[in-house]
Amino acid sequence: MRPSLEAVGRFDPERARARFLDSFDAADTKIIHAGNAVVGFFVVRRRADHFYLDHLYVTPGFQGRGIGRYVIDDLKAEARAATLPIRLMALNGSPANGFYRSCCFEAVSADALDTLYEWVP
Repeated sequence: MRPSLEAVGRFDPERARARFLDSFDAADTKIIHAGNAVVGFFVVRRRADHFYLDHLYVTPGFQGRGIGRYVIDDLKAEARAATLPIRLMALNGSPANGFYRSCCFEAVSADALDTLYEWVP
């Protein structure tokens, strides 16, 4: 996410770290491994009426290998079983927008900084 925030002049390492730690819940966080290497993580907040994908990060050297899509497909299967939508926010101008659209998420609202996406089973 750092490159996307830097591209729009909004990267502040202290703010990014504080924002993440203020809402950190180990129960919602899953580490992504490839062999013995940690290659990313994701955070899903399970709410009564939807799942909220709060973070999905794959290290640059492992991007483009289908890891993020695997995470999304697995989450979709869980959401489908629960008959709940998945929601997430993406920074406007970030490559993540194209990724989420390619995963069949639809934009439901946007402001000057972010777009809210939703996938409904």
